Amino acid sequence: MARLKKGDHVAVLNGKDRGKRGKILQVFPARGSALVERINLAKHFERRTQQNQAGGIIERETPIVLDKLALVCPRCDKPTRVGWKVSPEGTKQRVCKRCHEAVQ
Repeated sequence: MARLKKGDHVAVLNGKDRGKRGKILQVFPARGSALVERINLAKHFERRTQQNQAGGIIERETPIVLDKLALVCPRCDKPTRVGWKVSPEGTKQRVCKRCHEAVQ
């Protein structure tokens, strides 16, 4: 199981977007990075086409390294590290290291 997954709410620990929070849109495990909603934006120049009549400059998310992200615990609402706990049934769960509460 991965420490961070699509749909998790994360906080940025360092870099130009330090302190901002967002939701993971996509994870790239091979590259060790993820796309986070409204984080690490870059300007992209769109050409005018038949489908896109306007064209122009748009902002889009670029991947950010997973090491710069920390999971935000839904219970204590703070960035935290992720631990593991095995339930009596044998299923593995992600756990908040601060409050020891299971994270979805």
